[in-house]
Amino acid sequence: MANSSGVYSLFLLNLFLFGTMFSSATLFTLENRCSFTVWPGSLAGTGPALGDGGFALAPGSSSQLQPPPGWSGRFWGRTGCNFDNSGAGKCVTGNCGGGLKCTGGGEPPVSLVEFTLNGSDNKDFYDVSLVDGYNLGIAVKAIGGTGSCQYAGCVKDLNIDCPAELQMSDSGSVVACKSACAAFNTPEYCCTADHGTPQTCSPTKYSQLFKNACPTAYSYAYDDATSTMTCIGSDYVITFCPTES
Repeated sequence: MANSSGVYSLFLLNLFLFGTMFSSATLFTLENRCSFTVWPGSLAGTGPALGDGGFALAPGSSSQLQPPPGWSGRFWGRTGCNFDNSGAGKCVTGNCGGGLKCTGGGEPPVSLVEFTLNGSDNKDFYDVSLVDGYNLGIAVKAIGGTGSCQYAGCVKDLNIDCPAELQMSDSGSVVACKSACAAFNTPEYCCTADHGTPQTCSPTKYSQLFKNACPTAYSYAYDDATSTMTCIGSDYVITFCPTES
């Protein structure tokens, strides 16, 4: 039987190891630079739902979330939401199952930030994706990591220049810009069937419009070369309505 001194030493060691592991974990900071409330949504691919799946973020405010090692998932911003006291309700864009706390992904058109932490060679992989369309500006910036750690984002308001055939409107205003896949549902735009490989699915005039406006964001399914970023040991700031790249 261990003596009390040994038990106490073991307790201190475990506390130190836990504290070291916790302090070295990735930290996500979500900040709202929009002039209106944004309701961030989150969906995990691996690990728990962060922020209980969704919450309100007032203009000028921020919130911090800490994922476990190896977490993967996505964040997006919902707009025009109305929830009752039980959390039931819906959003004009980015809706996710009819509740404050998302149980699924955001309904297109929606701008996404996607992460896979501690992947190959312990790298974090992250991107901003407009493959599901665009509803508001979003960006991710790596803080304090090593490697390329590039900025990824979409600063320009694509709703202003969205082609008429891609527009999603509410109360007479354009609130989101659909992807060509969502608008036309053809293999050429969705990278399916005989267009289902990188060699047979090329950029289109619509994806190129997204790419020209937001060069570091995914514009269509096989836009990997200029859109997937990597970093090691970083924290990340995710900004809604960023003003600079």
